[in-house]
Amino acid sequence: MLIESMKNRRSIRQYTEQEIPASLLNELFEVASRASNTGNMQLYSVIVTRDAAAKARQAPFHFNQKMATEAPVVLTFCADANRFVRWAENRKAEAGFDNLQTFLAATIDAMLFAQAFCDAAEARGLGICYLGTTAYNADKFIAEYKLPRLVVPIVTVTVGYPAEPLPVQPERLPVEAIIHNEVYTDYTPASIDTLYKAKEELEANREYTRINNKETLAQVFTDIRYTRKNNEYFSEVLLKVLKDQGFLN
Repeated sequence: MLIESMKNRRSIRQYTEQEIPASLLNELFEVASRASNTGNMQLYSVIVTRDAAAKARQAPFHFNQKMATEAPVVLTFCADANRFVRWAENRKAEAGFDNLQTFLAATIDAMLFAQAFCDAAEARGLGICYLGTTAYNADKFIAEYKLPRLVVPIVTVTVGYPAEPLPVQPERLPVEAIIHNEVYTDYTPASIDTLYKAKEELEANREYTRINNKETLAQVFTDIRYTRKNNEYFSEVLLKVLKDQGFLN
């Protein structure tokens, strides 16, 4: 049942106006907290946003994507070493967590928690959509949420009951593209052609390439969606955030 559900899953960007009861949300968080994490330290936190004014204020940080304001609940999952460090300080222990290794562990923890929440939410009939804009504008979310030292926002998830009609399920690469047995086998031009053939020949992707005035679908991703200039700028923002939040001491 779970496998069939996951085979048919899709990101939901349009929601009904039905509210999500706090009791259900808390149940889902409790279930998600059973996810694997680093050393059972649970180096994560989540900010729950329901207030319409707050969503509107944060909308520009999410590049004004409609679901960021229209979803009944917006969740921002954070890498959080602060809580553990506070506990250590109050128990005669000294935590050496002001470093990149801890940030990576906390980021993994936060993502495992977020995905476990999403799996549980979808099993209860809710729809979700990940927003990658959180890490791009981490500095703005830190100020908005008043995040203390050793807390960094990682990803945002919009949650709500799906509105009809459901979106078309997006394509995925064949599993052969991601599986390497025993050792990594690098890709050749021929294998790239084979693995990306179906994706590139989809009519929707052909149209996507055409309307963006590009020769190939790859150029849409590199020249328009995820440019070197933007990647380097947001990398600088994130590095400054990690330093300011105490993870690069």
